[in-house]
Amino acid sequence: MQFDQLKRREFVTLLGGAVAWPLAARAQQSAMPVVGFLNDQSPDGFAERLRGFQHGLKDTGYVEGENVAIEYRWADNQLDHLAGLAADLVRRQVGVIVANGPAAEFVKAATTTIPIVFLVAEDPVRLGLVASLARPAGNATGINFFVGELVAKQLDLLRELVPRATRIAVLVNPRYAASLSATADAESAAHAMGLQARIFNASNSREVNDAFATIARDQHEALLVGPGPYFVHRRTQLVSLAARHAIPTLYNVRDYVEAGGLMSYGTNAVDAYRQVGIYAGRILKGAKPADLPVVQASKFELVINLATAMMLSLDVPPTLMARADGVIE
Repeated sequence: MQFDQLKRREFVTLLGGAVAWPLAARAQQSAMPVVGFLNDQSPDGFAERLRGFQHGLKDTGYVEGENVAIEYRWADNQLDHLAGLAADLVRRQVGVIVANGPAAEFVKAATTTIPIVFLVAEDPVRLGLVASLARPAGNATGINFFVGELVAKQLDLLRELVPRATRIAVLVNPRYAASLSATADAESAAHAMGLQARIFNASNSREVNDAFATIARDQHEALLVGPGPYFVHRRTQLVSLAARHAIPTLYNVRDYVEAGGLMSYGTNAVDAYRQVGIYAGRILKGAKPADLPVVQASKFELVINLATAMMLSLDVPPTLMARADGVIE
């Protein structure tokens, strides 16, 4: 009888422990810091950037699924979804919200308390995200890359690849704020180089088609595609039109070249997201956004598609090949 009572007590103790296990696991999970990740694009083709972000978190000691959770929200290029997605992350009271481009403005409007780490091409001071680059002062900081400042270099590379080109078309999306500075810089840089630059505006599929038709009809010898998520989202259309009309085209991110575009030069997006991950990790460890200056993206990459160059009967100069960070054959 005493033996049975002893076994019963052991069983009850074991059962109690089994019930406690999931409770302890839930308590541990709830204590795990959560990063909100809001992006105006879709996860398709974003794997490398996400790995860069995760590597940045790891550099500060955080590994997704082990000691940090990430709540991903994608707008799938539907900007009208961003306000609701931002509000959802704020309601969940995540520890920090990472947001790109247009998403950052919606998050900033949704909270003044939750820390924000942004990645934007526009001037974050002009956007109202921070008081200054050196002293953000509020609940936001992040990584900034001024796309307009790259235009002169992009035109120089385009001329090096297509030395005969004197009439350059520049395609921009007038609804994208950074296009204003990119347009002004393109016109200024082209004038300094002795080139004729004509600006084409397009913010929907029909306008993109019309722009390429006019560029081909008026015999522009090369094209520079301006910045903005809409163009990246429509990269297959842009690359196909450039091939159809045989227009040597330079883009600002490698996504186009991987889709068959000729050449790109711009910020290394993977490294930029790694920097975002580092800032997010530092904030989780207690750093305040107001004390973290906005970082200027400093790593750039040149990517060339040799198959596309051959299709366009272009000989890529050895000097250009030697400087390329990536070559697609």
